[in-house]
Amino acid sequence: MSVPFLETLDLACERDWRLLFEHLDVRLEPGEMLQVSGPNGSGKTSLLRLLAGLMQPSMGEVRLHGQPVRRAALADELLWIGHAAGIKGLLSAEENLAWLCALHRPASREVIWNALAEVGLRGFEDVPCHTLSAGQQRRVALARLYLDVPPLWILDEPFTALDRHGVAQLERHLVRHCERGGLVVLTTHHHLTERPATHRELDLGQRAA
Repeated sequence: MSVPFLETLDLACERDWRLLFEHLDVRLEPGEMLQVSGPNGSGKTSLLRLLAGLMQPSMGEVRLHGQPVRRAALADELLWIGHAAGIKGLLSAEENLAWLCALHRPASREVIWNALAEVGLRGFEDVPCHTLSAGQQRRVALARLYLDVPPLWILDEPFTALDRHGVAQLERHLVRHCERGGLVVLTTHHHLTERPATHRELDLGQRAA
């Protein structure tokens, strides 16, 4: 059996002395999209943070290419966008992306401006983000998906605050990423109208401990 790109082995998560889920085994391969669903408090965000190496499991293990997840190893493999936009209000859209890129994959001004144009923010490159609407701030965060991106995307509620056009555009972009061999793990309350043939769903509400 081949080694999966990302997998969980007997994974368990406890929060505030409450066990959210246990004995979770998931194998993920390039080209797949895994949608994590479940009621509020079922551990959706916690699972994503475990996969991204931002939390340690109560039991079990997360493996990347067959090896235990390490933050250093994830740097070249993972793009994480959390439920909050994760941008600094006093910085411009360009400055936010330049700062985020500098952490792992520096990008030129031209590349950053092109990414902002892709999400409909042409002309807003030098505007302080605190003056932007919630939807525009979300677009700044999502512009990272149009840069030199790693193969694994872990996205927590990426459709938040987007209008209909933005939702449709993001859906198509996620499908293209999977078709090119990327791997997407996401949570969303939005019903996906476009999704790859490899889409599958993990309902944590059915895995409650």
